[in-house]
Amino acid sequence: MDDPIQSTQEKVLKPNTKLKFFIQDYWDIFLGVFSIIFSFYLHKIGQGGMATLFAAIGIGALSITVSEVAEILSSRLAEPYGSFVLTLSAVIVEIILLYIILLHAFENPEVIETVKGGIISAVIVDMNVLLGLAVFLGGLRYIAQEHNKETSSSYTTILFVTGIALLVPSLLSQAEHTKEVVFEASVLISLLLLSFYIIIVVFQTKTHTHFFKQTARSRIFRLKRKMQEQEDVTLNEDDYIFEKFNNLGLIFSIFLLIAVIALGAEVFANDGVRLAKEYGISAGISGLIIAIVAVSPEIMTAIKAAKNDEIQRVVNIAMGASTVSILITVPVLMGLAYLSGIRFTLDFNPLEIGALILTIILAWKTTDEGQTNYFEGISHLMFFIAFAIIAAYY
Repeated sequence: MDDPIQSTQEKVLKPNTKLKFFIQDYWDIFLGVFSIIFSFYLHKIGQGGMATLFAAIGIGALSITVSEVAEILSSRLAEPYGSFVLTLSAVIVEIILLYIILLHAFENPEVIETVKGGIISAVIVDMNVLLGLAVFLGGLRYIAQEHNKETSSSYTTILFVTGIALLVPSLLSQAEHTKEVVFEASVLISLLLLSFYIIIVVFQTKTHTHFFKQTARSRIFRLKRKMQEQEDVTLNEDDYIFEKFNNLGLIFSIFLLIAVIALGAEVFANDGVRLAKEYGISAGISGLIIAIVAVSPEIMTAIKAAKNDEIQRVVNIAMGASTVSILITVPVLMGLAYLSGIRFTLDFNPLEIGALILTIILAWKTTDEGQTNYFEGISHLMFFIAFAIIAAYY
């Protein structure tokens, strides 16, 4: 009589099956590296449009790898540390993209507005596209999904205070104060945001970790589902190379991948800035494109989590990334701009500040009860589409 376990193992060892799993595991690395190399070639021969496209593809593909490696690392850590690693890795990619674009301010000062748009757009995309898609698709599968309402309450409070803080340089600029006053206010606000972030890290990881963990009721539901899924588990061993790395190896891999992404970002910035100026693409749309490229891996991670009924993870990623995106990106870019001799201020335009505050209010209303459904996801997506239309003509 044939041994079913042996038969399963023999199936796993088939060459075509191995090739299939190899492609599934490593397609993003090969696509990313190839696209970035090809973008350099296209840049050299003067094909700026295609070079920008392939650079964006390469950045997006390798960002997926960064996200997957960060997810392996985060799975070894308890929440909220897991989501903290995921959001921080994505924000590093965002900072690299924005800083390389900012360096073009010497010959094209208008890119400063694109960088500002990118900062705000990252939050708009996180809170509306990422959260909206994940909640919508998760809601279609589970009708209603529960998360710890203290999580969304804490994050929306943090984001609301942050949004008000960013109003200060903008209001001073609108009140026709001198550029020096606006710059000094921007420096003070960036230092304030960095200090606020340090307090939040302590709050999130030390004193109030329970605010960012899944509720007991939802944990029980997921436990029952996972126990049911155990009946279908095979003996297939995951040969994904990063699974075999220790935590230090994973951290090194993340930074190595980010270094390669930085090379692609150079092409993306060089040709992208020139194309935006040539075709008259608004700073708002340029910022949205940058944000979508940087946030795309997080979107995929969040959708996967929502389909697995891990809506708590979605909330942690979406709101955590938005928080880190402002509280870390703004001070770091201010510091890098100062060291590079670029005068960077935080006087955002009314559309950016208004959209930021309205996004925070919408997120507060759709998550405050600790339960989400597909209609709330659609609401966020509708808001994003409206913002994109306005940004195109602003």
